[in-house]
Amino acid sequence: MVVLATGLSLTPRFYSRSSIVVAASLLLSAAPSSSSPRARAAAPASGYSPWRGSISRISSHPTAMATTQASEAATEKGLPLGMDVSMVDEYASQSKLLQEFVKIPTIGNAWIFNSKTENTSRAIVSVGQTDLLANKKRSFLLNSHISKNSSNSVDFQWSPFPIEMSGVSAVIPSPSGRKLLLIRNSEDDSPTKLEVWGPCQLENEIHIAQSVHGSLYVDEWFEGISWNQEETLVAYVAEEPPQPKPEFNDSGYKKAGSSEKDCKSWKGKGDWEETWGETYSKKRIPALFVVNISSGEVRAVKGIPRTLSVGQVIWAPSSSHSLVFVAWSSDNGYQKTPRKLGIKYCFNRPCALYAVPDPFMEEADKPSLNVSKGETAPTTKLTSDLSSAFFPRFSPDGKYLVFISAKSAIDSGTHNATNSMHKIDWPADGKLEGLSVADVDGCFPGLYCSGILRNPWLTDGQTMILSSIWGSKEVILSVNVVSREVSRVSPQDSDYSWNVLALDKDNILAVSSSLITVPQIYYGSEVCQTGKPNQWEWQEIATPFPSPPDKISAILADHKFSILKIPISNSSNKLADGAKLPFEAIFVSWKDSATRPTIVVLHGGPHTVYPSSYSKSLAFLYSQGYNLLVVNYRGSLGFGEEALQSLPGNIGSQDVNDVLTALDFVIKKGLIDASKVAVVGGSHGGFLTTHLIGQVFLDSVDLMFHGLQAPGTFVAAAARNPVCNLSLMVGTTDIPEWCFVEIYGKEGKNCFSEYPSFDDLCQFHQKSPISHISKVSTPTLFLLGAQDLRVPVSNGLQYARTLKEMGVETKIIVFPEDMHGLDKPQSDFESFLNIGVWFKKHMSK
Repeated sequence: MVVLATGLSLTPRFYSRSSIVVAASLLLSAAPSSSSPRARAAAPASGYSPWRGSISRISSHPTAMATTQASEAATEKGLPLGMDVSMVDEYASQSKLLQEFVKIPTIGNAWIFNSKTENTSRAIVSVGQTDLLANKKRSFLLNSHISKNSSNSVDFQWSPFPIEMSGVSAVIPSPSGRKLLLIRNSEDDSPTKLEVWGPCQLENEIHIAQSVHGSLYVDEWFEGISWNQEETLVAYVAEEPPQPKPEFNDSGYKKAGSSEKDCKSWKGKGDWEETWGETYSKKRIPALFVVNISSGEVRAVKGIPRTLSVGQVIWAPSSSHSLVFVAWSSDNGYQKTPRKLGIKYCFNRPCALYAVPDPFMEEADKPSLNVSKGETAPTTKLTSDLSSAFFPRFSPDGKYLVFISAKSAIDSGTHNATNSMHKIDWPADGKLEGLSVADVDGCFPGLYCSGILRNPWLTDGQTMILSSIWGSKEVILSVNVVSREVSRVSPQDSDYSWNVLALDKDNILAVSSSLITVPQIYYGSEVCQTGKPNQWEWQEIATPFPSPPDKISAILADHKFSILKIPISNSSNKLADGAKLPFEAIFVSWKDSATRPTIVVLHGGPHTVYPSSYSKSLAFLYSQGYNLLVVNYRGSLGFGEEALQSLPGNIGSQDVNDVLTALDFVIKKGLIDASKVAVVGGSHGGFLTTHLIGQVFLDSVDLMFHGLQAPGTFVAAAARNPVCNLSLMVGTTDIPEWCFVEIYGKEGKNCFSEYPSFDDLCQFHQKSPISHISKVSTPTLFLLGAQDLRVPVSNGLQYARTLKEMGVETKIIVFPEDMHGLDKPQSDFESFLNIGVWFKKHMSK
């Protein structure tokens, strides 16, 4: 079985700067000496002292010596460094199977366009496939003709072959579907290319030099590529042009404006600028531009200060002659000092909606925008009363501007929380004065929205269709922005996950999958019933996607899954009512699960969720003969705000206890073998993993109750970029405030500082897995990204090196070019291949 966990809580106190020196010496001396009672108690029976070992002493430990001998034997045979000779055949067979899982295509975006004929339309679906050799993901477009008949059945006629979008960074069809914009970002200093395609030809190719702007942002955060309704202009977000750097030659500093050309000169680096952290460290500030697709002229949108990073731009109704966009302020430091904190996966970064005139409008035609005091004209802030506003969408008639807010995350400091939806009544004359914001979803507690379609509206112009999280499932919701009615559109009796792909007037194109079922496309239609609420009927759509190989299909068919409701243990009166409700775990099992080893899988965040949707990586793990217990402990998304907010201040205890409670649940049900359990997790899941293998939570009575044996509960463990030492992480991560909030709870938001106090560092260390490392005996695999800015590689290396020092069997793989997610295709492949082999080695004993 594999398990992941994390947790902490403290009361903040502040000390002078000199206390940092004391704290540093405290941490350096935190490891007990060999004379320490704790060290003696943890030392192996051989007399080896885990705290004073060396490389030679590591080899003297029986387990470590066996590992070293196996590695040396592999080297003598010409095998890769660290390869276990006894596992060579296992590497070969598992890598072959994993490649079969990797080949299964993924379904990305989709667009549907109306045809002149009443009951027909056209669809474009993007399909992805991993290219391991090139270490990239290839993208294809597949076209289909959709025909509907009177019996509500629908027929998709697919094109025989997909079209590969080689070298294309983004594909954006125009609103009518008559034009297609392809973005080709450059990987060097060459120009960015925009290609505008018509029905049968390339209509224009626009080359944009680096002096105008850099690559377009095509990520899920800052991306904003938007056609105007007339399909003559495209607004987008791109890296600002390079800022001037100091230049030097043999005479010293070369003054600005000098016309001399000196081949012996060089450019310096100049002042360092903050970035948005993980995945954005090499990106320049996002800025707003508009291009005329006929002439190729590009204009920068003026009046936006560099302290604002823009994204998610859309066009306002034509009468407004303006653009609406999201902007994040760089003043995120302590007491709003200038500081950019990591923004990837972090919905708690303050942001607002702004409006700005179309730069191609003549001055006389530009709207009169109300400019708030202190702002740079002509930018207008639309959401002054909200700390968060993103994913803006105009209603089809232009009367409403609807958007999502993560106000709960900002108020609490958690990186994600329950969202709310809001709308602005948009003025018909385009004068943006006195706008008010109204809640749409009212008391609805369960909106967890990570994106919205470019066109999310049904034909009534009031109902939006979007995807959200509901417990351990992804679901499709309809939200009426006028009546505020929220309803679930995807099947309510299904444990599968559903996501909306596109709308076909009042019909929905969606994708559905489960942990044991590959993604499948469905077409949904609302059916009216006399005297009863309308129901949605879903028709499975035949696609040209190849079926998985017979071996993979057989593996999937041999499994079943269920979502378990896990009652919490030791409920406290201090808990809010929502935090006392059961949490969930997804159990994937073979028919003879009780005799099989089990892997406990824990998500990171901690405020994310493992949904029931298909996962190539998890499918590969259970294909090796394991059950999976995927635990969505309290603090996960999808279970209400009270349950989510119960975790900050309690990481390392509440979440760890939830994992053990889930384990106890399946053990008492007779579903698994308690002696064959492993644990795996990444980031906060790695925090939980390393906590679980080190903490001795249970006395003898508790052990009998749980059916576990601590600290040797887990036969093996694997940790991907784990949080192991918060006192080390807080000074090196791109999200230092996360350490304060998750340790202290909401109070941590107010005491966050770039120089933690003596008490802070003590608390961070005490609540970290490394404080329990002397008790670890579980063989552990570490998978680390050298470019990780979220949980820098030093965190995992420190913990792993200490385990080696103690003689615990340890394997470390570092991916030099990868970041926190380890999501480059080759890194992902090698990562899960080694997890599979590591667990096979230790759970087959």
